[in-house]
Amino acid sequence: MAANRHIMRDILVAAVTAAGVAVAAGAAFGHGDVTPQQVDTTGLEPLGSEWRETNPYTGNARAIEIGSSGYNQNCARCHGLEVKSGGIAPDLRQLEVGPDGDAWFVERMKHGAVRDGKVYMPVFDGVLSQEGLWAIRTYIESKHEE
Repeated sequence: MAANRHIMRDILVAAVTAAGVAVAAGAAFGHGDVTPQQVDTTGLEPLGSEWRETNPYTGNARAIEIGSSGYNQNCARCHGLEVKSGGIAPDLRQLEVGPDGDAWFVERMKHGAVRDGKVYMPVFDGVLSQEGLWAIRTYIESKHEE
């Protein structure tokens, strides 16, 4: 009888461990489609191909609306919904507003972030339009916190 209890316990431990591994694998691979999703910028002033040094849409209500959608499709999986990071990536609510924050944003969009050969942030320049990226920046600015 005691031997049966030990066997049942071992089976239960194995089942719980397998379930835990399955959940962890799902979380690791459950980010959904990580292909950048295009941002519909209808209603925004076209900016051309040369990157602007500062955000041309700061405070623009239409850009905030477009940027919200673009952010949620392309950034939220790492930077968090409503720009509230869960610790995986920088909390963008604390990104400076104005030219210094714009410069950091442009640098990340153009070059991404790679450390020790690992991509921590992909390059979005040439993948998403400048208009879409500045709309995302405008949305991020609208969520700014000190």
